[in-house]
Amino acid sequence: MKIEQNQVILFQGDSITDAGRNRANQDNANSNDALGFGYASKVAGALLADYPDHGLRIFNRGISGHRVVDLYARWKGDTLNLNPDLISILIGVNDTWHEFNYQNGVELDRFEQVYRMMLQFTRERLPKVHLVLCEPFVLRCGVVTPEWEADIRGRREIVSRLAGEFGALLVPFQEMFDEALKEAPAEYWAGDGVHPSPAGHERMARFWRARTGV
Repeated sequence: MKIEQNQVILFQGDSITDAGRNRANQDNANSNDALGFGYASKVAGALLADYPDHGLRIFNRGISGHRVVDLYARWKGDTLNLNPDLISILIGVNDTWHEFNYQNGVELDRFEQVYRMMLQFTRERLPKVHLVLCEPFVLRCGVVTPEWEADIRGRREIVSRLAGEFGALLVPFQEMFDEALKEAPAEYWAGDGVHPSPAGHERMARFWRARTGV
């Protein structure tokens, strides 16, 4: 994917993307506190450093705790109205987490249905937008159980299928973390099995760029 002049790049998702961003300042592109401290901020910093003359505007609109249904509910106002040239989406772990902990998750078939509706809406409104779909992931530590892993596996398969269906680039973060486990234990990369450490976010940012080619 080629970075061009004056592109608007948007990161969407849940707490992994949110990463402590200041939502009161979210309309200020390229701002430290609006981008948070996670992989989205790290990618933004690298792109802004590599393309200082391109006039890039990079936003983070991830919201902690959100499931795919929550993301769909705010999709028009928080995504389409920004008229982005590139949208990166990472969603799914709360659809699993909320089910096992609160019986308020989103079942696999409905997860796929809502995600597909969101992508269809996007292609209708922004037919030329570049889509990047990031697979949800977990690491076996903290709150994560084998049941979580099986459920997340199903969501990864859905995201991979949707990426092919909608001509999106796929970023398989689980594959990346599975490789990282050969270097350090799960807790090193994500203490609770869900939220990446500084090292985890750094690896995500590098992998995102490698897979997207930007």
